[in-house]
Amino acid sequence: MSDASQGLRLYNTLTRTKENFVPIDARNVRMYVCGPTVYDFAHIGNARPVIVFDVLFRLLRHLYGEAHVTYVRNITDVDDKINARALRDFGGEIASGALSLNEAIRRVTEKTADQFHRDVATLGCLEPTVEPRATEFVEPRADGKADMITLIRNLIERGHAYVAAGEVLFDTASMPEYGQLSKRNLDEQQAGARIAVDAHKKNPGDFVLWKLSSPEEPGWESPWGRGRPGWHIECSAMSAAYLGEVFDIHGGGLDLIFPHHENEIAQSRCAHGTSVMANVWMHNGFLQVEGQKMSKSLGNFYSIQELLQTETFGGRSWPGDVLRLAMLMTHYREPIDFSVRKLEEAENTLRKWKRAADLAPAAARQLPAEVIDALSDDLATYAAFQVLTQLAGEAADGNGTGDNAAAASLKAALTFLGFDVGAAKVDEDAIANAIAKRLELIAAKNWTEADRIRDELLAKGVQLKDGKDPVTGERVTTWEVKR
Repeated sequence: MSDASQGLRLYNTLTRTKENFVPIDARNVRMYVCGPTVYDFAHIGNARPVIVFDVLFRLLRHLYGEAHVTYVRNITDVDDKINARALRDFGGEIASGALSLNEAIRRVTEKTADQFHRDVATLGCLEPTVEPRATEFVEPRADGKADMITLIRNLIERGHAYVAAGEVLFDTASMPEYGQLSKRNLDEQQAGARIAVDAHKKNPGDFVLWKLSSPEEPGWESPWGRGRPGWHIECSAMSAAYLGEVFDIHGGGLDLIFPHHENEIAQSRCAHGTSVMANVWMHNGFLQVEGQKMSKSLGNFYSIQELLQTETFGGRSWPGDVLRLAMLMTHYREPIDFSVRKLEEAENTLRKWKRAADLAPAAARQLPAEVIDALSDDLATYAAFQVLTQLAGEAADGNGTGDNAAAASLKAALTFLGFDVGAAKVDEDAIANAIAKRLELIAAKNWTEADRIRDELLAKGVQLKDGKDPVTGERVTTWEVKR
């Protein structure tokens, strides 16, 4: 364990202050982050918490040792939206009896979960230590790990839940401290469940723990009838299954503070009789696209896959490490405006860093302490990136010295932060095609578009040189990769 671990400070949403991080057990540091609901491909807003908490995971492993950190990120694969997607995509097969609804749901979630894994790997994210699926924790388990039905039964027995109109609901009035995380009192609460407020609720803020399933809906047998769990109870069960009744850090997006995280805390504390669920609650800020809220109606809703593989944003696709850097250039708690301009800035910055890192000698170099110090101050990535820029400048000044310590330190830092610093591959066919297109534009006297292609190549580190063929006198263009 590194001595630097004593200096880790994290902003705790629960207390609204930055605090010294003191793990419950330094040899078993535990973190839970809410993962995707896999009814559709993950969008760029989903990518932000995955990237942010990947950096924290890397930092914790550095400070406490890889073997002493457990990171759980769940997959929600039981959800009414998933049911609807299964009926939409496989309605014909379900109607004909070729597929059961449960089989159709599995097909939907397998496809989207697999794509999510490919997407976040391309973004440079490590796999979590454990990635439980909600459907595996509904019923009591042979291994004795926490499950949803047992938690709900405990809540009823302890007087914190009740059965009404075929549903099991959490009684918010039974917990005097309900609302601590979101700082809302009970009178201000809105329904935390995915249903409308109904007359059978004792309080408007009471939320569903278990709801009955119709014959067309997936369901599990329970003491309260065939049904399915509410949204919030899923994370309470999965976190307890792998991290215990109380653990160190719970993370997610700002939009999850209420109702999801507030209700998780209520369920877990009341089911287990504990004073806290997690000691530190961390939330990343909202994401906008080009200054507007991301929505399908505005036409600015982008999946990670679209950004990586298509030309739908800014007229081109974007490398995963560029998307990663663009996300981290803004402090995780601040709102971020995701824009083409930000991506271009990230791409140019990353290119400079990688060119400088290419000057590193073969010998490994220790991770710069200044980078760890910056990240240990509530993941101050901007301060860490200032260190990287300084190292890049020093590396360029030390080029040719044979032992470029700055370049080696820069390379170590980039690798630690999840950026690919392998040798850059040059797509010669793509460059040749771009040059041919530019020559056509020049022949047509379309100077604006010709210059655009030249500038795009230059931004990618490819410099064009125009000249004339000494025999024919025709314009020829050569290129070289800038270092």
